[in-house]
Amino acid sequence: MTRGRTQDNAAHLPEAFLAAVTAAYGGTRLGRQELDGELIEDLPGALWRRDAIEQARVRLAPDLIRVVVGVDPPVSRDGDACGIVVAGLGLDGTGYVLADATVAQASPEQWARVVAACARDFAADRVVAEVNNGGELVESVLRQCAPALPYRAVRASRGKAARAEPVAALYEQGRVRHVGGYPALEDQLCGFGPGGYEGPGRSRTALTRWSGR
Repeated sequence: MTRGRTQDNAAHLPEAFLAAVTAAYGGTRLGRQELDGELIEDLPGALWRRDAIEQARVRLAPDLIRVVVGVDPPVSRDGDACGIVVAGLGLDGTGYVLADATVAQASPEQWARVVAACARDFAADRVVAEVNNGGELVESVLRQCAPALPYRAVRASRGKAARAEPVAALYEQGRVRHVGGYPALEDQLCGFGPGGYEGPGRSRTALTRWSGR
């Protein structure tokens, strides 16, 4: 299989054309296929479908009444990525994914600084972190970076697929929008199948932290 990106041929294309197609399709599924040369297919029976996410994509969020940073800390620096997702609730009752700030192979101090920056930059009302793998140490690390951080701990009692189902249902109901494109996050959302996570790499479930919080 041979793949090629539009940018690889940039020297032979007008700058105005590159700017136009990037502005029109950048961050979308069509853009990933046509501009980045990716082969993107849906997993049979997946909880999320790519066309549904595409239909839920918007460029700007409306006025928000609540913003939450969801955090899924890894067990160790060499383990899974630290899932960090920012989402808000609009005046229209719709949830908006505002950022995917997930970091891989980061120390606790490094991912805590990213969380604190997201909370500051998006004026978050709450940081919701899963503490199954870190307990009280998660809050301690976060408060070293931001002592006044509005923090709430949650402990997962069900598997990732079970936690993903109600969030997927919100998407089906048209109650969640993506402000911009988040390729890595969307790939993993589309990797949740009937039997659990079957997608690329290891799943990050930070998106489920803000649902209903």
